[in-house]
Amino acid sequence: MAKKVRTPPPPRRVQAPQKRETRRAAGVPSRPPWFYAAIGAGAVALVAAIAIGVIVVRNSSGSSGSSPSQAKVVSYNHLPGIRKTKAPWPPDYEFLADRLLPLGLTTLPQEAVNTHYHSHLDIFVDGKKVKVPALIGINIGAQYLTQLHTHDTRGVIHVESPKANDHFTLGQFVAEWGVFLNGRCIGAYCNGLKWYVNGKRQVGDPQRYTLQPHDEIAIVVGKPPAKIPSKYQFLAGE
Repeated sequence: MAKKVRTPPPPRRVQAPQKRETRRAAGVPSRPPWFYAAIGAGAVALVAAIAIGVIVVRNSSGSSGSSPSQAKVVSYNHLPGIRKTKAPWPPDYEFLADRLLPLGLTTLPQEAVNTHYHSHLDIFVDGKKVKVPALIGINIGAQYLTQLHTHDTRGVIHVESPKANDHFTLGQFVAEWGVFLNGRCIGAYCNGLKWYVNGKRQVGDPQRYTLQPHDEIAIVVGKPPAKIPSKYQFLAGE
């Protein structure tokens, strides 16, 4: 008698193994939609916060070109080579290169005159004038100078930048020199610091003052001189 032929069972349906990989590669989410919505909202908030921060920083610096923000000014006295000592203060070159970037200054191969003007600085300690030395901001050994420098000991600050309408502060210059300055002290002298611009008493931190053409700036500690200078006789062409 012939054997009865069995009909084989139908094959099982097997899910293609590449389906999950294909969905992932195609960017189809495998998490609940609310998860991705939360991530998207967080990213938007982060971008908005960054944009607001940029606007705040720009507004805090005002329209004064490269003048530093208030946060940067506070940190000037912590830069390498800043001295809280008694005068005289020769220019500090040992750490000058380390201070330039935080001060917003750059090395130049020669003088630039797209912005070009001069201010004058007098410093008095107990009625006696403290010399502002030559070659602040001019490193002869490394063959560069910066936007702020002195050529001689008259106290004339040369402001010379390749950028038009560039602005700089007294704090940038004094920190480039390598001398401690704030609203109470210059160097080691903290006996009632006062400062003047064109003979008029000023308030606040002198570091933040933006240098102007033909300024006469006087920093006075202790006993004042017989007369606070109100102007300076610049040389022809200065």
